[in-house]
Amino acid sequence: AMKAAMKVMKAMKAAKSMSKSGIADAIASEVGLKKGEVMKILDTLAAVGTKEVKSSGKFTLPGLMMIKTRQKPATKAGTKVMFGKEVKVKAKPAKTVVKAFAVAALKNSI
Repeated sequence: AMKAAMKVMKAMKAAKSMSKSGIADAIASEVGLKKGEVMKILDTLAAVGTKEVKSSGKFTLPGLMMIKTRQKPATKAGTKVMFGKEVKVKAKPAKTVVKAFAVAALKNSI
């Protein structure tokens, strides 16, 4: 049973996500634009998304995903119990983390 589970895990890791040029090819063939034009559009979309997340803390690609920022509070130095052992942990400053969420339409379609 364990070997079967490991095979499934390896198969999941082997599944590659689409590269930027793969996405550009797919969009170019679907819409009828040149691949170079689509690459520029993707670069611009990334730039606009980055700028928007930095300024307002939220960016949505309709029908696909929403990117949000979240404030993580600072942590104090001390000891924590991890896996049954006491471990000394360092203090960490507060920081902003970026999170991505699939929109409901995408969740429902899968």
